[in-house]
Amino acid sequence: MHTITSRRNLVFGFLLLFVIPVRATQGERPARAPSATITRVPVQIERHQAGAPITFGVPFPKGALDSPDHVRVLDGDGREVPSQVNDVSSWRPADPSVKWIWVFFFAGEGRQYTLEFGPDVHRAPLTGPRIVVVNNQRPGGWAEVTTGPLRFDVLKGEGAGFLHEVSLDRNRDGFSADEIVATGPAGRGSFLDLVNDEGPDGSTAFVRRTMIEQGSGPLHTIIRVDGEYRYAKPGHEPAPFVTRIHAYAGRTYIKVDHTFVFTGVPDKHRQAPGEHEHIATRAGTILPEDPSDEGWTQPKDRLAAAGLALDLKTSAPGLQVRSAIGSGRWWETGERPLAASTAGAVSLLQTGPKPNRIPPVPESSPTTRIDGFNARLSADGRTVASGDRAPGWLAVSDGRQGFAMAMPRFLEEYPKELRVEAGRATAFIWSPAVEPMSFARWSSELDREEGTTAIENNAQGIAKTTEAAFDFFAGAADASRAHVNLGYFLAPPVAHADPAWYGASGVFGRFAPRSDRFPAFQRALDDKFEWMLFNQRWAPWYGMWDYGDWKLYFDGRRWTSWGNNEPAEDFMCWLQFMRTGDPRLYDAARANSRHSMDVDNLHWPSDPVYLGDTNSSLDYWTFAKQPKGSPYVGIGSRHAQQHWVRTLSAHVWVEGWLADYYLSADHRGLDVAIQTAELHLRRIWGEHGLTGRRLYLSLWNVLSVYDATKDERYLKDAEDRVARILRLQNMPGQGGSLTVDRYGYADVYVSHALDLFLDLTGDARVAEALARHARRMRDVPPYNHEMESYLSSVYSLVLGFRLTREPSLFAEMAHRIETLRMDPLPRPFTDNDWTQASLFEALEKASHLPREATRRSPNRRPIWSATNGLRVFGWTHMYTLPYAMALMEEEDR
Repeated sequence: MHTITSRRNLVFGFLLLFVIPVRATQGERPARAPSATITRVPVQIERHQAGAPITFGVPFPKGALDSPDHVRVLDGDGREVPSQVNDVSSWRPADPSVKWIWVFFFAGEGRQYTLEFGPDVHRAPLTGPRIVVVNNQRPGGWAEVTTGPLRFDVLKGEGAGFLHEVSLDRNRDGFSADEIVATGPAGRGSFLDLVNDEGPDGSTAFVRRTMIEQGSGPLHTIIRVDGEYRYAKPGHEPAPFVTRIHAYAGRTYIKVDHTFVFTGVPDKHRQAPGEHEHIATRAGTILPEDPSDEGWTQPKDRLAAAGLALDLKTSAPGLQVRSAIGSGRWWETGERPLAASTAGAVSLLQTGPKPNRIPPVPESSPTTRIDGFNARLSADGRTVASGDRAPGWLAVSDGRQGFAMAMPRFLEEYPKELRVEAGRATAFIWSPAVEPMSFARWSSELDREEGTTAIENNAQGIAKTTEAAFDFFAGAADASRAHVNLGYFLAPPVAHADPAWYGASGVFGRFAPRSDRFPAFQRALDDKFEWMLFNQRWAPWYGMWDYGDWKLYFDGRRWTSWGNNEPAEDFMCWLQFMRTGDPRLYDAARANSRHSMDVDNLHWPSDPVYLGDTNSSLDYWTFAKQPKGSPYVGIGSRHAQQHWVRTLSAHVWVEGWLADYYLSADHRGLDVAIQTAELHLRRIWGEHGLTGRRLYLSLWNVLSVYDATKDERYLKDAEDRVARILRLQNMPGQGGSLTVDRYGYADVYVSHALDLFLDLTGDARVAEALARHARRMRDVPPYNHEMESYLSSVYSLVLGFRLTREPSLFAEMAHRIETLRMDPLPRPFTDNDWTQASLFEALEKASHLPREATRRSPNRRPIWSATNGLRVFGWTHMYTLPYAMALMEEEDR
């Protein structure tokens, strides 16, 4: 236990950097005893907008904070800002102290704030508007939310599926019947419509339950709506959906996150019983899939339309319209405000190259960007304005009251449409103005990543989460304010603590923030992310089903293979955001997490869940007769030319989803992480799922979900996996290594997982095992995947030195990272003269990574090249180098 105490003292050494003695001044709460201190953490808002709702997560070192009640927010002048603070997780079982909180407040005029905490810190009572929620879960129940000026409700059962009724207190004298401004279309408030050879099949929404989500409070409340879309035609299974509605005290706008699951049959291939050999749960029938079957490329059920709708209570025959079209080309910034009028329909439609995104998809050449994007604002069938892109907002008013709606990433996640027609306002997640979305394979030829025999289509059961915002306003004068309100969500402000705080907290290990120290190593991290952000905009990697993902291999002419999140590409982005506070990386991380958790995983059919929210005991016995779900719910997709073409038991990472949950308060991240943890608990692959990289990765996954939920089932399962890893270390031929030679690159999985286990339990056996492993990595460098494995061992050397203070471990770590240095580029990334080709050439020259052909692939450029994607970058750089730099800073070397 001595080593554990030393580790904790190091964390508090970092913490002391933020401790500031506080003296009471006139009019302030008196300071406590002279020996007492209050900790202050600087907070900054990027893309600041005064009045914007701000939600962000803040971690704390073990033992630093005993209660979320002892936290408050100060503005740049030291005045307290009304705030809402929710605890998210703790350091249990090692310590009862707080590990993560969510902080909410409305931004003031400045962008600089301070988070102040300590035993004597207490938030001032709230004096302004407060949210009131009624969540009646009886049969035929409802959820009702009142923000002050706005009131809305959601019905259970065959209700609207979105909002049932919306009222606006125009006179601030209470709500009356004539202040209802919108209602939900019966069963069509949200929808997911399909089409196949037999024609269209419109959906009807059914709401099963409403919940008040974690993180709700007097200033910001989230209502979760669980339901399913039901279809009239046989063969179309009900499609689950989750809608999260965010309400804000004193405000007339709401934010909505809507997730649907596609349950249609994607293609017409001949379906045979059995399992694919690479995910088989038993040695039984193996699927004899036939690549020559033309049905693989023939769509069956296609997505015809999806969206959220409200019927507006307008009182005039015509409407005044406000919107905007982007100025310049699709990759440029700026917008042209527009005004129009309509007596019939108004539409803002964004399309782009090949909306269904089935490969081969056109991409820019190394020297020239592609065309093919189009945004069009139309009124009564005539074009008001058009261009390459639209910011994605639309407001209408009848002079007495108005309504506005927006969809962030309107261009990036095309095709999208905002439409008001015959009194109905619809935010189309998939617009019916474009061709239906086909989920068939683009080719029956085997994907380069599928191996020699497997051919699959796992689109049935994928999901998609889309964000929208709605504002209800009174009077023509408030129409311009609606645009400001929607701007809070179109280009949302990003709040973050001082970058040094995240690594100092130890919640993801101790990593270094970006600084002036070690510039060649800092460039090794910065340049890769700049390169990937550049390509995302250059290619571009846009479209509803692609945006957020990154491609893997670049040969100087074209990119191939989607990453599908190996190895937690989104977590790499979250780590770099924490290191830098860069809002572009926040956007990239959120998009990557959203894409990977939805599109790159299977979500249906899941096991039924008994909630116990009814009075009849017969309901339980009816529930018990329901069929079990798929054993594969929670499994991930392997990297491939097309999403959803192959799943694999060792291709799912929860760490980035949980970072999304902690840092941005995205509940979807925890939902999907739990799905994967439950997959691991089922142990459907027997010993195959408890060996090799599946063992190392599953431990990281299960333990991370335990840390977020404190569900003892996960801890018990993790303890068994830890015991298996420790037994493996003592097997003949291991020499003290925790990993088998086949999976040397998985060293980052086992080292990060066991480090987390050590933090949570203080298990001395694990500390000893990590030290032994570090010595083995020092003495027998792993080259089984060459640089992927060799550099993956760096984090083990870091941990070994922290645990033992053995100088040779530090020396070997420093030696191994030398190859990661990057030279400066001839000009900054912000230079607009870069093309993909010129940037590729400059990065190749700046890199010190080995360039010779690999022994296993002599005809392919090294997979770890600086200009490839993020896949190998996790093993060689992101899960190692920030931690090595933190250690070098501590040691001042």
